[in-house]
Amino acid sequence: METFIITGASKGIGSALSKQLAASGHQVIGIARTQPEDWAGALFITHDLTDIAGISRVMAQAAQEISADADTVTLVNNAGTVEPIGFAAANDGQDIEKSITLNLTAPMALSSAFLRETGSVNKRRIVNISSGAGRKQVKGWSAYCAGKAGLDHYTSCLDAEYENLKAVSVAPGIIDTGMQEKIRESGEEDFPQIEHFRNYKSSGKLSSPEDTAAGLIQLMQRPDFQELPVLLDLRELPQ
Repeated sequence: METFIITGASKGIGSALSKQLAASGHQVIGIARTQPEDWAGALFITHDLTDIAGISRVMAQAAQEISADADTVTLVNNAGTVEPIGFAAANDGQDIEKSITLNLTAPMALSSAFLRETGSVNKRRIVNISSGAGRKQVKGWSAYCAGKAGLDHYTSCLDAEYENLKAVSVAPGIIDTGMQEKIRESGEEDFPQIEHFRNYKSSGKLSSPEDTAAGLIQLMQRPDFQELPVLLDLRELPQ
């Protein structure tokens, strides 16, 4: 049995991942602002991850529940936001701060607390959900791109610093989630690629959260997981 601590566990990829892992007999600890009615994991901790000061307490609570039978403990930093959408001059400072806090600062704080709380665990993993937007420029997504680029580089540092930790940053592809709804609601003046994303939906090219979760589980179960590169794309995994 393995233990998984998953942020953004109330919907989208986080919810699907939690359900599939729990159904397979793993211990799942979820973290999000609101607990879903159909939560199937072992524990759910309600917390707004923009409250950085409370993260140490949240992770300490999660760590207390880790099963003694768990041979591997994995933190999945999945929570994130694509907002604010718009060219840089239109982005309010508070909106930029919230974006960087949720997409970068919170995963960093969670990872730090996770490493402190699980020091006695032999096999630890951190799986950060990144984006292709962190690896190329996208007009209208400057805050999102910056946060995910920082997350990629932070993950590389984590992986280099600890011998008993494997850290990866995974771009999962384009998923049919609430984030995509936010993108499709934006205007072309804020996001010039808007029609491409509307076409992804209308032409059925979006991956489902369930399929993406299954792909992430398959990734984490690979026998060569420890040897994989830090930066990964779920659509282009090494054979």
